[in-house]
Amino acid sequence: MHEMPLTVKRSIELLGIVAIGLIFVLGAGIIMPVLTAFFMSLLLFPAFRFLRKYKVPEVLAIILPILLVVVFVALIGWFFSSQMGMLIDDFPQIKKNVSLHLHSLSDWISSISNYSTKEQTQFISKKSEDLMAYAGSMASGAAVTLSSVFVFVGLLPIYIYLILFYKDILLRFIFMWFKTDDHPRVKDAIYETEAIVKSYLMGLLIQVSYMTVLLGGIMLLLGIKHALLIGVIFAILNLIPYVGALLGNIIGVLLTLTSSTELGPVITVLVVIAVVQFLDNNILMPRIVGSKIKINAFISILGVVVGGSIAGVPGMFLSMPIIAVLKVIFDRTEMFKQWGVLLGDERPLKSPMTFPIFRKKVPVSTKPGVEKVEK
Repeated sequence: MHEMPLTVKRSIELLGIVAIGLIFVLGAGIIMPVLTAFFMSLLLFPAFRFLRKYKVPEVLAIILPILLVVVFVALIGWFFSSQMGMLIDDFPQIKKNVSLHLHSLSDWISSISNYSTKEQTQFISKKSEDLMAYAGSMASGAAVTLSSVFVFVGLLPIYIYLILFYKDILLRFIFMWFKTDDHPRVKDAIYETEAIVKSYLMGLLIQVSYMTVLLGGIMLLLGIKHALLIGVIFAILNLIPYVGALLGNIIGVLLTLTSSTELGPVITVLVVIAVVQFLDNNILMPRIVGSKIKINAFISILGVVVGGSIAGVPGMFLSMPIIAVLKVIFDRTEMFKQWGVLLGDERPLKSPMTFPIFRKKVPVSTKPGVEKVEK
């Protein structure tokens, strides 16, 4: 039997990538809850295994870790609701501070441009009307979005339970896709995937905890209002690679500006965030997660952007674990090994263009009528 030409193989790979992308775009509402439940089940699997070791019934060993997750999420929801209540109580002062900041901004714009305060007011009034009209059109879909969030959250415990309960069927399904001779490599890939995902997700939980304590605690000691809320928001957004830190800084600055009429607290917030993020990126996080996930920065940012465009915020959060699992699979298959190289961050010691075979002078074809040149 003749071997399939390389061009045909590469064409099939590209068509497969397009097909998978299309499936994700069309079925994001179904796929993302399942993927989220899959990663969370990997995170809860050690607790399930520990309970089973001490003869706890299988159903109860699955339900108890899920209940812990539900309680944890409920505590986060209670915290945000209490903090939002504090923001609502401070709304008169926030409105006054925002008015002062807008007045200062208007004076600055007038000093560097020809726009008078009256013209700026008219511009803001027009844009406000446009914004209200846009908000009104978006409000019609708010109920659908909210209901989809409740469906997403409601399905997660069910999916996690079923994945843990039927894990052996899922594993058998995976092994049946491969020849018996390949089963050892499949087993290694499954173990490595489990280790990487658990290490990454557990590291993120630890990261959220210590960044909340460090940021919130330091800013609270320095007298920054809404310090804990800023700390939690930044810690959670920081889970989104590269993009989340920028959003966290912007939200932290906006919350500080609304609660203060001076720039001192804003500078304090930015400095504290910069110091804590430096410690996190260079000292704490590398020791917690280690070097298990070796994904280059370009692919990380691209994954966040693509994940966000396909599935919104859940896609942004899940982009890194999905890419890490794909890299484990690609590295263990001859057909897709080049894709594993593309996702990784292991730069070659020298450029492939400097290999001896490229230094040989060979004739290079040109357009008809033009002589061949030596390379």
